[in-house]
Amino acid sequence: MRKILNLNLNLNLVFKIMRIGFGYDVHRLIKGRRLIIGGVEIPFPKGLLGHSDADVLLHAICDGLLGAIAEGDIGKHFPNTDKRYKDISSLKLLDRVSDIMKDKGYAIGNIDSTIIAQKPRLAEYIPGMIKNIAATLGCNPSLINVKATTSEGLGFTGTGKGMAAYASVLIKKTKRLADSS
Repeated sequence: MRKILNLNLNLNLVFKIMRIGFGYDVHRLIKGRRLIIGGVEIPFPKGLLGHSDADVLLHAICDGLLGAIAEGDIGKHFPNTDKRYKDISSLKLLDRVSDIMKDKGYAIGNIDSTIIAQKPRLAEYIPGMIKNIAATLGCNPSLINVKATTSEGLGFTGTGKGMAAYASVLIKKTKRLADSS
């Protein structure tokens, strides 16, 4: 019985010092917009439609981080009805989300993300994306993983109508705050 009680106490401590979040985002591809993913401009005849720069990867990461700290989603913090965010770089949004996370006493444990796009091929741009994300979050690039895949011609991503991204994030407590649990 004592071992079970100790295990429960240890698990409660783990749950207080580590949190997990999950983010998802999707945007339509259109002509006449720049394609920016992970803060990297990618030469392509189409870009993602959105109120900001529509960086699908950074939006998924922002949502994952906000979820991990129970702060809602990107739309709550940066509504598409607010002109301040029109065409804003999503790196600035990620920077603000990072500040919110740090104010709550957390730091990045790791981020694992996936971009789903039929075209263009993204492999050569991933190192730049990782560099941008790590620099904005103030963490070691070894804590950031970005993958890209296709959907084998299926669905809206496979037909080239849009792109999607997923992000799983692990954050860890860095300090004890009176108002946090």
